[in-house]
Amino acid sequence: MSSDGHFTTADGCRIAYRIDGPDDRPVLALSNSIATNLHMWDRSMPPLSRSFRVLRYDTRGHGGSDAPTGAYSIDRLGRDVVELLDALDIDRAHFLGLSLGGFVGQWLGIFAPDRIDRLILSNTSSYLASELPFDEQIRAVLAAKDMNGIADGFMRNWFPATMLAAPNEIVDEFRNMVLTTPPRGLAGCYAALRDVDLRRIISLIAAPTLVIGGESDTVTRASHSADIAATIANTKLVLLPGIHILNIEQADRFNSEVASFLALSAT
Repeated sequence: MSSDGHFTTADGCRIAYRIDGPDDRPVLALSNSIATNLHMWDRSMPPLSRSFRVLRYDTRGHGGSDAPTGAYSIDRLGRDVVELLDALDIDRAHFLGLSLGGFVGQWLGIFAPDRIDRLILSNTSSYLASELPFDEQIRAVLAAKDMNGIADGFMRNWFPATMLAAPNEIVDEFRNMVLTTPPRGLAGCYAALRDVDLRRIISLIAAPTLVIGGESDTVTRASHSADIAATIANTKLVLLPGIHILNIEQADRFNSEVASFLALSAT
């Protein structure tokens, strides 16, 4: 069973979501990379929705969700998820976040531990402000006449050169996600990443956690994944050969690791 909907957050932002899978299965919430939308998980739906009631949503500023003007915060992005669970009468869920979604997952593990069963943090970090020029990126995206150059940069960071060397349907889909992301939404989430530092307080996360990293990820590097895994007590670290969008580049292995980790909750 599948359904689409919207709900409105406490601060008046309309958030788009989609649910796939049987109503009687445990809930698995998925959270996107920056500059994508909930369709980044489309190819993961066949295996995941067999075992879970999968909840996807568009991060504020992206996809079918509103894109308020101004800086967003990781606190607000995390509370969007809590309010979404409340709106759908979901007490607890497994949570899988990739990249920006992984920052959201860390926030939830720290500040909403009663809502999270098992936590999966993929291709993410606890702190990026010292490594990426977020203020420069905010100025660039707000001044850009179109998103083509920005989309090209994301593709280079997300996929291997072999996927970019020839026409590729998957790359085209992800490039279109960037092109259709409102500049103010991308800028708002850049600000959230600029301002967040979770390095010390993720030690408070008690949920069983799987950390997945890409051995060749140039943004959220394998060392970032290792640092997270070393700080959270009950953690498994898996490094896969690949770059950033591992649910695509290493789909079978990625889905297998996720399914195996979540299956442990039933034992």
